[in-house]
Amino acid sequence: MTRFNLRQYLLDNATWLGAGVLLTFLSSFGQTFFISIFSGEIRAEFGLSHGAWGGLYTLGTTLSAIVMVWAGGLTDIFRVRVLGPVVLAGLALAAIAMSLNTWLLVLPAVIFLLRLFGQGMSTHLAVVAMARWFTVTRGKALSIASTGYAIGEALLPLIFVAAMVYLDWRWLWIVAAGVTLLGIPMLMRLLRDERTPQSLSSESSATGMQDRHWSRRDALFHPLFWFMVPSVLGPSAFITAFFFHQVYLADVKGWQHIQLVALFPVYTGVSLLSLFAAGWALDKWGTARIMPYYQIPMAIGFVILGVTNSISGATIGLIFLALTVGANSTLPSAFWAEFYGTRHIGAIKAMAAAVMVLGSAIGPGLTGLLIDVGVSLNTQFIWVGMFFVLVCGLVWVGISGASRDL
Repeated sequence: MTRFNLRQYLLDNATWLGAGVLLTFLSSFGQTFFISIFSGEIRAEFGLSHGAWGGLYTLGTTLSAIVMVWAGGLTDIFRVRVLGPVVLAGLALAAIAMSLNTWLLVLPAVIFLLRLFGQGMSTHLAVVAMARWFTVTRGKALSIASTGYAIGEALLPLIFVAAMVYLDWRWLWIVAAGVTLLGIPMLMRLLRDERTPQSLSSESSATGMQDRHWSRRDALFHPLFWFMVPSVLGPSAFITAFFFHQVYLADVKGWQHIQLVALFPVYTGVSLLSLFAAGWALDKWGTARIMPYYQIPMAIGFVILGVTNSISGATIGLIFLALTVGANSTLPSAFWAEFYGTRHIGAIKAMAAAVMVLGSAIGPGLTGLLIDVGVSLNTQFIWVGMFFVLVCGLVWVGISGASRDL
C-alpha cells in the first residue's frame, strides 16, 4: 500500500486547497460567532431585548436559508472563480451596511445579507469545491479547507473584542469589509487555473447509491435525506445559539466575557484535531460507519455546560462540543457526495446548506424566546443534550437502511 505523503499532497494541491481555506476564513464575518461579538452593542443601539434581537436574527437568517435553495445550485453551473468574487463582494457590502445602518427596520435585511454571503454561500462554495475536486482524498481536502473557519473562530473574537476598547463597534465592521475585499484578488490568483468541475467532467465524477447520480428531486423523495435533516439542523441551531448568547451566558454564570472568549482557542484547537481525524477516518472507512455516532460528544458537552458554573467546567464542555464541531466540518459534506453522487452535488448540498442555515435561524430565536419566558440557558442546554442523543438514533436508522445500496 502506498504511503500517503501529506507534504507532497499539500504542494501538489496548494492553490485549490488555499482557495477553500480563504473562503471558509472569510465566511467568519457572516458567522454567528463573529456577529454575536457585537450583540450587546446592537441591542443597546436599537433597544432590543434578548428575544427581540433573537427574533430579528431568526428572520434574517431564515430568509437567507430560503434563498440558499436557489443560490446554492449555482455552483453546478458556474466555477468558483466566477461565483467567489461575487459572493465576497456581497459579504463586504453587507459588513459596510452593518456599520452604517441606524434603522431598526433595515437590521433584518443586513442580517440576511451577512448570513447569505457569509455563513451560506462562502462556506457552500468551499465545501462543494472540495467534494467535487477531490474524490479519493475528499475527507482530507474538506478537513484542510475547513481550517479557515477554525482559524477565524479562534482569532477573530479575541482580536475584535480587544479592539472594541479602542474602536467603536461600527468601525470594526468597516475593518471586516476591508479584509473581505482583500480576499477577492487573492482568490482570483489562487484559481487562475481552476480544476474542471466534476459536473462538467463525466470521467471524474463519482456515483452514489445504486451506482447512479441522484438529482435534488430524487434525493428529496428518498427517506435517507429526511432521516439526516435533524443531524444537519441540530449542530447549526445550538452551536449558533451558544455563540449568539455568549455575552448573556457569561453574565448569568458570573464570568467576564473575555474569560469565555479566551476559551475559544482551546475549543478551536480541539475542533481542528477532530476535523483532521474525521477526514482521515472517512477516507479510510467512509461516512456510513461514522455518521451515527459523531454527535454524541456534543450531547455530553451541552449537558456539562448546563450543569457547570466554573470556567474549568466550561472548558471541558467546550472540548466535547469541539469534538463534534470539527467532525461536522467534513463528514456531512462527504456524506452527500458518497450517497448521492457528485454530478448534482451543488444542488443537493444547497438543500442541506439551507437546512443548516435554517437551523442557525431557529437556534437564537428559540433560545432567546425561552430566556424571555423564564427558561434558563442551563435547563435549555440539558434539553439540547437529550435532543442530540435522539438525533444519533435517527441517523443510525436512516443509514442502516440505505447502506445496502452503496
